[in-house]
Amino acid sequence: MPLDSESRWRLVKLLKSKGSQEISVEDSTLRPATKDDVKEITDIYNYYVINSVVTFDIEKTTEATWLDKLEYLNGLDLPFIVAQSASGDVLGFAYVAPWRAKAAYRRTVENTIYLRPAAIGKRLGTKLLAELIAQSKAAGVREIVAVISDKGADTSIALHEAFGFKKQGHLAKVGFKFNRWLGTVLLQKSL
Repeated sequence: MPLDSESRWRLVKLLKSKGSQEISVEDSTLRPATKDDVKEITDIYNYYVINSVVTFDIEKTTEATWLDKLEYLNGLDLPFIVAQSASGDVLGFAYVAPWRAKAAYRRTVENTIYLRPAAIGKRLGTKLLAELIAQSKAAGVREIVAVISDKGADTSIALHEAFGFKKQGHLAKVGFKFNRWLGTVLLQKSL
C-alpha cells in the first residue's frame, strides 16, 4: 500500500534526522565518481541497507564492492556521478549499469540514485537524475529501466515519472526483508 502524503513526509523527516547535520545542496556540484568517493558512497548506501526497504540488500556492502563497481562501469564508459557539497562531502550518487548481461541488452541500463539522508527533499535527486539521463544518452544508451521498491519509495517513483519514465509493471513479493515481503515497480524511459 503506498504511503499517504503525511506518512511520506514523516519518513523523510525521520531519515533526515538520523545522525545527519543540515546540508546545503544549492552549492553542490556534480562530477564523475572517483575511488576517493568510495568510502562515502559505501556509507550512504549502507545507511539504506540497514534502515530501509528501498534496497533489497540485507547486509552492508564493502568499499571493495563499490570500487569494483566503479571500475567496471568506467570500463564500459557508463556514467557514475556524485553530488559534492561546497565543503567536499558527497551528498549523493547516481549511476547506470547494464540491465542484463546478454549482448542484445547492451543499450539498456538500470539506474540507481541514493542521497545522504540530510539531502533528501532538496531537489538533489532531480539534479542527479537529469545529469544521469544526459550522460547516459551521450554514452549511447537507448533505454533506462528503474527498478524501485513498492514500499517506502513513492518519492522515487514520482521523481522518475516527472522525467518521463512510464510504469511497465509490478512484481509482487519478489524480495523478503525485515520479516516482510516486498515487490518492485518497473519503470522505463526511452532516450
